[in-house]
Amino acid sequence: MPAKKAIIIGAGPAGLTAAYELLQRTNIIPIVLEKSTDIGGISKTVNYKGNRIDIGGHRFFSKSDRVMEWWLNMMPPQEEAAETFSITYQRKTRDVKKPENTGTDTLVARDPDLIMLVRQRLSRIYFLKKFFNYPIQLSLDTLKKLGLSTTISIMFSYMYAQLFPRKQEKSLEDFMVNRFGKTLYHLFFKDYTEKVWGIECSKISAEWGAQRIKGISIGKAISHALKTAWDAGKPKDINQKNVETSLIEQFLYPKFGPGQLWEEVARQVTERGGTILMQHDVKKVFTNSNLITAIEAVDKTTGEAVILDGDYFFSTMPVQELIADIQGNVPQNIRDIAAGLMYRDFITIGILLKNLSFQDGKTGEYKPITLKDTWIYIQEKDVRVGRLQLFNNWSPFMVKDPGTTWVGMEYFCNMGDGFWELPDEEIRQIAIDELCKIGLAQKADVLDATVLRMEKTYPAYFGTYDRFDELKDYVDSFENIFLVGRNGMHKYNNSDHSMLTAMVAVDNICNGIVTKSNIWSINTEQEYHEEKK
Repeated sequence: MPAKKAIIIGAGPAGLTAAYELLQRTNIIPIVLEKSTDIGGISKTVNYKGNRIDIGGHRFFSKSDRVMEWWLNMMPPQEEAAETFSITYQRKTRDVKKPENTGTDTLVARDPDLIMLVRQRLSRIYFLKKFFNYPIQLSLDTLKKLGLSTTISIMFSYMYAQLFPRKQEKSLEDFMVNRFGKTLYHLFFKDYTEKVWGIECSKISAEWGAQRIKGISIGKAISHALKTAWDAGKPKDINQKNVETSLIEQFLYPKFGPGQLWEEVARQVTERGGTILMQHDVKKVFTNSNLITAIEAVDKTTGEAVILDGDYFFSTMPVQELIADIQGNVPQNIRDIAAGLMYRDFITIGILLKNLSFQDGKTGEYKPITLKDTWIYIQEKDVRVGRLQLFNNWSPFMVKDPGTTWVGMEYFCNMGDGFWELPDEEIRQIAIDELCKIGLAQKADVLDATVLRMEKTYPAYFGTYDRFDELKDYVDSFENIFLVGRNGMHKYNNSDHSMLTAMVAVDNICNGIVTKSNIWSINTEQEYHEEKK
């Protein structure tokens, strides 16, 4: 009997995890179809002249032991990190073959560059040309920077929200006001969130807050700050089980960025007998009764179409596109819901600088500045940029010349809108001008810049999302297809949750479970929540 096959759409974290797990635990052969030229999806790493870009920033941290062990078995921690932090995992030794000049193969140790670094997290908000801790804290530093009257207003509005909360959290605005109070919401949340999504907070589902913000509140931020001070000097556990994800103090990070890990996973998948077909764009999905039977993909390099039949199917492609590709009589309400799903797209501009400079607000003079931040959230209203990444601080190996500073400027937009359609040169110039405008660089220090566009980076919780359950139930009625990953499920997952959806889907295959409810419950069940009640 020929081996069963699984057709997997997408070579991002969910798709590659599914392929790897199938090879580890079943006799099912995975065939992965990737539309682009890159491995890793939005978790890829782009190499621009030796300077690496992590699109959106990917902290390798999870409350799931299963995911943490998976990462560390794929890429072990640097030795000093393993000694300093109490990282628990089962190390799997694996030799690899490396050809010598003699033409023979010699067994050598695992690639020494294939390691996880342990990085210190520092994220701050940049507002009024001042730095504030993220998440915002009612500390003496905040009091000094905002002024007494504003801080008092924050405290009273927060207390009012606790005493008289909005009972029905219908929107993201309700969700945030209940946790932070009106004053803090308007100061630090409303404008930034609307910059990210391009829509008013009052029109965004409260579910987005439940998905992404979860247990964060002023009270928890203060409690965490006190605990951090109390535990200063004590050995730190990388697992940080009882810490909200937005408050974690360290995280794992591949030496050369997240794409390095997924390239290694892809290598192991092909080494173990799986197939990865790059630049294969899925165009048609064929069904028969309650089963998916085959897909048609076009090889973008040749223009030829190939039809692949399979026993199981995993889809990480945007569910909007998946529904459009299904052949046959798809109910009109399902097509309407899929067509009405909305996304937010993303542009990163990498800017190489001699160094960062900070402009003195009084004298106007620039002075070199060293920042330890990984992310900086730009709250200033007069610029379009939403967030900065300092790639040097994610990993020093992300930068070709350690004497330079490699900055990522993040812009949120919609594919096809005015900003998206601008030529690269204009976008580069806008980014450079804004970095100088907010007082963190001088034009004379700019050495180079590049523009990267990423489509459908963020599935949105508006549009027809309120009817998404109808679409989900329709796709789940096909017994042998699994929607996994962020875009596959139209769910704003982190990469660990995306991986877990793939792992649980393979669990279901191994255990003969037909229902998909345990896959959809990931990141909503208590076990996967960042919030500990």
